[in-house]
Amino acid sequence: MTAPVGRPPRRRSTALVGAATVALATAQLAPSVTAVPAVRRRLFPRLAGTGGPGRIALTFDDGPDPESTPRFLDVLAEHRVRATFFLLGAMLARSPRLAGEIAAGGHEVAVHGWAHRNLLRRGPLATYRDLARARALVEATSGLTPRFFRPPYGLLTGPALVASARLGLAPVLWTCWGRDWTATASAESVFDTVTAGLAGGGTVLLHDADCAAAPGAWRASLAALPRLLAECRSRGWTVGPLGEHRDPA
Repeated sequence: MTAPVGRPPRRRSTALVGAATVALATAQLAPSVTAVPAVRRRLFPRLAGTGGPGRIALTFDDGPDPESTPRFLDVLAEHRVRATFFLLGAMLARSPRLAGEIAAGGHEVAVHGWAHRNLLRRGPLATYRDLARARALVEATSGLTPRFFRPPYGLLTGPALVASARLGLAPVLWTCWGRDWTATASAESVFDTVTAGLAGGGTVLLHDADCAAAPGAWRASLAALPRLLAECRSRGWTVGPLGEHRDPA
């Protein structure tokens, strides 16, 4: 039996829907391959945070937290080092004054989203609203205009790339991290993990809060920080925020 005139065959319609679904899924998932460190370092060095060989960008995620973030600021001030803080809107809403303290220390503020949600589970509109809301709060509370965006878990999506571009935010991930979110993390493990992958021009990811980590996990990073800064100095690297790392004077 042929299909009625003017109506496409059901099989073809189903195939078109299937193709559209695949296309949408690809647009959503394809950028997430950059979450693999080796892939992004080789193919997407700017996204990985690679900068000049004489520099290291120091970045912190998941804050601010009134218990932990001020302690990181104290250590950084003691060592006369500035960094970039990727702030979560939900955390900042609870402690808005901390954005001013971060900015007063000469540090850079950036956007980590509103809440620590996996963006693979967020649609285009929800993703844009998440980033726009967070960006607005970061700017209002710090008095600084954020330049950079880092997605939770390092998982970029098509909608996140579109939203960040609309908001004037450059996505930046990292070249090495300390795996400092686990209950078993220690100052030694954080230092060893970071330095195992550390090279000139790299971007280091640590966490100044434990909202998405084991309770108190930030203490391991805090304890490792002075040794890490000393190691960078001994290798002749200048440690600083992402903006200077990517656009040196």
